[in-house]
Amino acid sequence: MSADKLNPKIDFVFRRLFGSEENKDLLISLINSVVDPSPHIVDVTIKNPFNLADYRGSKESILDIKAVDQNGIWYDVEMQVEAHVLYGRRAIYYLSKTYADQLESGDSYSKLNTTIGIHFLDFNYFDDDRVLRRFVFKDTETDEAPEALGCIQLYFVEMAKFNKDWPEIRTALDRWTTFLNKARDLNSTSLPEQMADDPAVVKALAELERIGLNPEEREIYEGEVKKRMIDAIQLKSAEERGMQQGMQQGMQHLVLRQMSHRFGEVPERLSARLQNLSTEVLDDLGLELFQFKSYADVERWLTRH
Repeated sequence: MSADKLNPKIDFVFRRLFGSEENKDLLISLINSVVDPSPHIVDVTIKNPFNLADYRGSKESILDIKAVDQNGIWYDVEMQVEAHVLYGRRAIYYLSKTYADQLESGDSYSKLNTTIGIHFLDFNYFDDDRVLRRFVFKDTETDEAPEALGCIQLYFVEMAKFNKDWPEIRTALDRWTTFLNKARDLNSTSLPEQMADDPAVVKALAELERIGLNPEEREIYEGEVKKRMIDAIQLKSAEERGMQQGMQQGMQHLVLRQMSHRFGEVPERLSARLQNLSTEVLDDLGLELFQFKSYADVERWLTRH
């Protein structure tokens, strides 16, 4: 069994690596690499720590990692592999919910702390080539970002746009993005120097290899990979069925218009028969219509076909 082929972007592995109590140093390093606060985060409390037994037994998929640093700042970290046209709304919802959930009924707003959403995307969501972007509240006229409204921040890391060669890898975010993109091609005993100098990345790769050698964790991982493959096949099949249905409906509408133009109002019984015809038969019928003189000719043609 190969231990270096696990994909850290798979939900189970990502949460196992960065959401476990024993690996919170990896989460600290990952958050610091994106947010780049000054001073850097030195400690976090994971609010929904990963637990293998709970993960295996849970019927709900917990996709995000929630943590609070030593200054009381909340973080909501998520990995998203599949493209989603409404992902921006989802990210705002997750961020808003994490912010609002800090309060219980009757609590003062003073108990609300800054909340930062960090989303790693394995698809292109924005139009330009930037890998990292940050969103905050700003005045649209002055471009001023008041500190009083800085309690909500949103970061996106578009990993698919990251294409730096080894000599160009210099920052912590460069290293983490490289790890997430290329972990299955890396070996903890022979890392390029750009990666080997970062203890957190070295530990993450060793943890990834260890997870791959654990039969129970490997089974969960392979189950998630299989589910993703099935979901992708079902989605493609649904899209193809939708396209085929759309083509059939469009062709049916065209043929109905042609018949109405040549012979007058289409009888309801004839319109109903067209609904069961394939696009190929409808196409043939549309060509034959120019030779017909009445709906009787259409009826006879349909009977033969």
